[in-house]
Amino acid sequence: MPSSASSRNSDVYEEMHASADFQALRKRYRSFAIPWTIAFFAWYLLYVICSNWAAGFMSTKVVGNINIALIFGILQFFSTFGIAFLYARHANKELDPIASRLEAGYDKEVGR
Repeated sequence: MPSSASSRNSDVYEEMHASADFQALRKRYRSFAIPWTIAFFAWYLLYVICSNWAAGFMSTKVVGNINIALIFGILQFFSTFGIAFLYARHANKELDPIASRLEAGYDKEVGR
């Protein structure tokens, strides 16, 4: 049987979940995460597809022994770190202020 404290915490969470701030937080998160996830997977699949079915193209030498496959592979790392950097910037500017307000409101309501 749940305690009254956990029941109260659950009620407060449900209220916050329905709040405009929470909905804005979800929308801002999704507006960043979904497009960038799709873009990254498309880029990754392009790399995999080219590696499997465009071997001639991927083995094209660019400089010395550096070929397109190696450049694409290295760019996978750069794109991963680039997206992580962009997400951190987005989260600091767009998500964290709302999340902090929600957390402060939750803590106030449950008496933390």
